[in-house]
Amino acid sequence: MLSSLQVLDLASNNLSGSIPKQLGECSNLLLLNLSSNKFTKSIPNEIGSLQSLHGLDLSCNFLAQGIPWQLGQLRMLETLDISHNMLSGVIPSSFKDLLSLSALDISYNELRGPIPDIKALHNASYEALRDNMGLSVDISYNELRGPIPDIKAFHNALYEALRDNMGLCGNTSGLKLCNLIESSRTSKQKGNRVVILILLPVLGSLLLVFVVIGAFFILRQRNIIEATGEFNSNYCIGEGGYGTVYKVVILTEWVVAVKKLHRSPTDKLSDFKAFEKEVCVLANIRHRNIVKLYGFCPHGKHSFLVYEFVERGSLRKVLTSEEQAIGLDWMKRLNVVKGMVGALSYLHHSCSPPIIHRDITSNNVHLDLEYEAHVSDFGTARLLMPDSSNWTAFSGTFGYSAPELAYTMKVTEKCDVYSFGVVTMEVMMGRHPGDLISTLSSHASSSSSSISSISQQTLLKDVLDQRISLPRKDTAEVVVHIIKIALACLHPNPHSQPAMGKISSELATKWPPLIKPFCTITLKDILSHTCS
Repeated sequence: MLSSLQVLDLASNNLSGSIPKQLGECSNLLLLNLSSNKFTKSIPNEIGSLQSLHGLDLSCNFLAQGIPWQLGQLRMLETLDISHNMLSGVIPSSFKDLLSLSALDISYNELRGPIPDIKALHNASYEALRDNMGLSVDISYNELRGPIPDIKAFHNALYEALRDNMGLCGNTSGLKLCNLIESSRTSKQKGNRVVILILLPVLGSLLLVFVVIGAFFILRQRNIIEATGEFNSNYCIGEGGYGTVYKVVILTEWVVAVKKLHRSPTDKLSDFKAFEKEVCVLANIRHRNIVKLYGFCPHGKHSFLVYEFVERGSLRKVLTSEEQAIGLDWMKRLNVVKGMVGALSYLHHSCSPPIIHRDITSNNVHLDLEYEAHVSDFGTARLLMPDSSNWTAFSGTFGYSAPELAYTMKVTEKCDVYSFGVVTMEVMMGRHPGDLISTLSSHASSSSSSISSISQQTLLKDVLDQRISLPRKDTAEVVVHIIKIALACLHPNPHSQPAMGKISSELATKWPPLIKPFCTITLKDILSHTCS
């Protein structure tokens, strides 16, 4: 009965049951966000009556059945996100009537058939979606087939936004050309008629075999608990603030990491909100330096996440191992830093709204066999909503969290920038830079002469990890540049810290030459930029 209501945002709660049909009577509604809840059954047809609606987000629920054709009546709708549900059937042809649509996300459903020609997207370039809206077309992880619409929004979409469908084709990266598929079908059409008649009995038998095998695989996946020996400590490879991580082998050879969330003796699941948050965040972000989420189980007794296993384990584990730390030479350490920059720059500048990790530590950065960095553990991640105060209770790890969080509790991108600076110094020093940070922070707020007197005796070579030899001439410039960036990130004033996008740009430029021998460079030189 709220006839004047314009915005209804109930995202990230614990709402269940069906979405009320009466929402269709809120005729002035401009934004409806019911994402990250537990709504079941179908999308109400009545939502199609909200003629003023500009944004509709029903993602991360358990909605099933088909997409109601009535959604095609929303002529003012600009953004539609119904991803991460269990929707089936075809995309309604009425979607061609969504004349204002500029952003569409229907990923992670069970939709099948062709993609209708969405006229509004003819005029919405991918660049405009990316730069102005921060959104894009995403139809991945469905059962769609046939040609993608011959429009720029689809041709310029990343392969990640189109992947894992039954048979999409089109002139874009990662897809087969439709004309090749059609010509092949035409040339074989007559012969296939005879072959089909012969193979029908055989295919029927094969289908039965595949069903049995598929059921076997599903049962094996459901038996992850058994694969961990009921979460036996022998399989444990690490423990964090939100859960314990186990190494698990399923399907005889597939190695995955399973994070089982901690439970409270008084709650069914004390960290269920963190669990839901990590699922939704990881499911919607895709980057080579961010762990991939394979699946999850929201069970009351054993709730866990299944994600890619990163072979070398945490960065902290590598740095604390004498043998592994020696193998982590300067170029590999610089590559680790670049990987962290890539992940955080993506989270801050390529996601809309931006995602703040809030717990970047050496425990939450994992290294693969090629020493490529993968950021993990999004249990404390927070979406940085525009026009929001973003105040929050403290969350993170002491020693890595920005000092201003202790007294302001305000979340910004600079929270991750500071933590990145700490981890980068840890990579270069081989240990946590606690004492060095305290010294620099206390004197950064004092006079410049105090900085000079404190740091002029501290040689950079004495700060670096002593377990490996000093960097050679060709890598010394890079090491100095990385240290300079890390110290800038540790500036006590957040406004003086660089953004991750700027850091990414700096790493892509040519390193400035050193104007004095590496062994004579002090922290004072780096802070005052007199070494290059």
